[in-house]
Amino acid sequence: METIFVKGLFRNSRILVGEHLNQLSGYLPEANVFIITDANVHRIYSADFPDYPVYVMHPGEQSKTTDSAVAICQWLMEQGAGRDAFLLGIGGGMVCDMTGFVASVYMRGIPFAYVATSLLAQVDASIGGKTGVNLDGYKNLIGTFNQPLFVLCDTTMLTSLPETELRNGLAEAVKHTLIADKRMFFKLIEKAEAILDLNENLLEKLVSHSIKVKADIVCKDEVEQGERRKLNLGHTWGHAVEKIDRVPHGQAVSIGLVFAAALSEQKGLLSMAEKEQIEKLLVMLGLPVSTSTDPALIMDALTRDKKKEADFIHFVLIDGIGKVRVEPIPLSEIKTFALGR
Repeated sequence: METIFVKGLFRNSRILVGEHLNQLSGYLPEANVFIITDANVHRIYSADFPDYPVYVMHPGEQSKTTDSAVAICQWLMEQGAGRDAFLLGIGGGMVCDMTGFVASVYMRGIPFAYVATSLLAQVDASIGGKTGVNLDGYKNLIGTFNQPLFVLCDTTMLTSLPETELRNGLAEAVKHTLIADKRMFFKLIEKAEAILDLNENLLEKLVSHSIKVKADIVCKDEVEQGERRKLNLGHTWGHAVEKIDRVPHGQAVSIGLVFAAALSEQKGLLSMAEKEQIEKLLVMLGLPVSTSTDPALIMDALTRDKKKEADFIHFVLIDGIGKVRVEPIPLSEIKTFALGR
């Protein structure tokens, strides 16, 4: 097992990579623990849950709403949860986001932790202290910055994932290599087949690598005033694709990475060969690299992105594989590029 630390402004977080679910009780308080999970995770793993009250959500992004948050708060109140309560999310990105958000607002804040059960959650969603719910389908427009006390990443749980969910997480792992590690990017090309075959050693190394990249950035800029914006690589266009096409997050991020690569090439930051290598890796991992949807519709959704300021947006460009830069780009420029592709 490897422990990685995230130092937050108000709380530090421990990421336990390779720890097993059956060791979870050793990290929890002895009482007043309340568990949030979804129906899929509950069906597979509930026998291994510690013996505390459990709230079971419907799976999927459609459950990540303010209505769901209120329902969980009502359940906590009915269970007698007070300010000494501890909230534990066991699930993927949606469950982690919801758990962190509810913990941030219930009784003006209670401590919480995650057991991240999907690759997407282990490499990204559970790390860094962002919580949130969607508003009218737009991603995470209501949320907080709040660090979990710990995140348990049991990589053996990844073998129970549907193939689509595994690939979703791989999109975020590719993103982290593009941000900070050219060598790891080419390692993914070399090991893509073994990763898709669920090689346990490779998966654990992949999870640790992504967490370290993200943790390093978050420790420098927890509340996203500068450096942390780099983690939005692929997400500006990707979130808009996710909203309009209603595809899984990782698929949308993959499409967003290719869009960012194309714009970076157009600006002279990325070579055509590098752009093609990015597309090649994503295809090798079974991820989409384009959408047939009218780009005008995607552009309309992009204008509601929370990163927008006035008539520009902080866009993450790829300055060669393994390095990125954030630039304020006018929405009109992005629209012209998108509609002219």
